[in-house]
Amino acid sequence: MKPIRLTGHARQQLPFRGVTEKEIAEAIQTEEWTQAELGRLECRKNFPFCKEWNKKIYATKQVRPIFAEEEKEIVVVTVYTYYF
Repeated sequence: MKPIRLTGHARQQLPFRGVTEKEIAEAIQTEEWTQAELGRLECRKNFPFCKEWNKKIYATKQVRPIFAEEEKEIVVVTVYTYYF
């Protein structure tokens, strides 16, 4: 697996989305990749959560990184997080 690098935007969004770099890497390394907009790739991974997020308790956190596979690395341009 190629090294995974987050862009400045992706890194800045981590605290607002409630996701860690480790979760992003795990999603990319273990889940199936599909095509996303603008020629990018995406994947989704559900993590057990059972915690509070924005004053509500959720059982699951889904991490959805949007990334590009380049010759020597995988570049994460943004990440979406869904709680349910």
